[in-house]
Amino acid sequence: MKHIIRTVAILLVFTSCNKDDSEYVSYNNPEVSLDIPINFPELNSSFYTNIPTLYGVELGEKLFNDTKLSADNTISCASCHIQEHAFADHNAIGIGIEGRLGLRNPPPIQNMAFMQVYNWVGNKLQLEAQPLVPIITHEEMDSSILEVIGKIETDKDYITLFNKAFNGEGITADGIYNSIAQYEYSLISANSKYDKVQNGEEETFTEAEALGYAVFQEKCISCHSTELFTDQSFRNIGFPLNPDNEEAGRARVTGEIDDYMSFRVPSLRNIEYTAPYGSFGQFKTLEEVLDYLDTGVLEADNLDPILKDNDNRIPLTDTEKNNLISFLKTLSDEKFVGL
Repeated sequence: MKHIIRTVAILLVFTSCNKDDSEYVSYNNPEVSLDIPINFPELNSSFYTNIPTLYGVELGEKLFNDTKLSADNTISCASCHIQEHAFADHNAIGIGIEGRLGLRNPPPIQNMAFMQVYNWVGNKLQLEAQPLVPIITHEEMDSSILEVIGKIETDKDYITLFNKAFNGEGITADGIYNSIAQYEYSLISANSKYDKVQNGEEETFTEAEALGYAVFQEKCISCHSTELFTDQSFRNIGFPLNPDNEEAGRARVTGEIDDYMSFRVPSLRNIEYTAPYGSFGQFKTLEEVLDYLDTGVLEADNLDPILKDNDNRIPLTDTEKNNLISFLKTLSDEKFVGL
């Protein structure tokens, strides 16, 4: 009898193993082939641990556009990061659920794979750490990651996509963060007229654009350098102050007085589409920005030396302003914004 029982037990073990093996699913999820410009800065190191994949990007885009990420199902990431505005906002400051007002102007989402710091004050160094911020922030989505998972955990489309994207792991918080980051990594803008001229294609600058490029190289390139048109540094350039007493710029992150009202230098790519301008949308137009810099900016102990050493201004003639704006419009990538 003991021999029979032992034999049956062994058969059950083998049967169980064979059943598990037959149900194992391996998912084919190839990496996305990204057209990475050779003259762009190096990739953020986190990119290499979360390389965009076919289903990771598809899942990230679906989540990016899903209002279920917010507490009352009215706000998605795409609500404040609108493609036709280079994934920036047309409002001066972000507007969350129930019309709640944020602190700052939502920055554009473009070329994130090449950025070493994120947000206006660089409080995130990894893109994967960013998606949770709007989800839990009271003025934005006012939700929680557990609440989001609870809303989508029975959705067959989401279940399938999460499994395909992360090899059968199912719906997880890390899957949400990583897939949204993968989608954002894939948003590369490098197909503007400027790029075509630089690459030696048939496009050429007009006279106004060429003159504007010369003005840019003389008066703007110190901060808006590299092919991203930002050196990713933090600077106080004397823009009008945010009336919200919660604002302190980079100092909110570092606690250093020298960082008070310093913000990350924004990229100028697609600037034609990203109005209003400034950390809380202080300026409606590029003309207003240039007029302000020409007239004179606010004094501050930590004002950027480029301004402080030049009587707190960047002098520009009306002709220089017009030509400069003509050049800045060559940084517009119509395909990227869906035109």
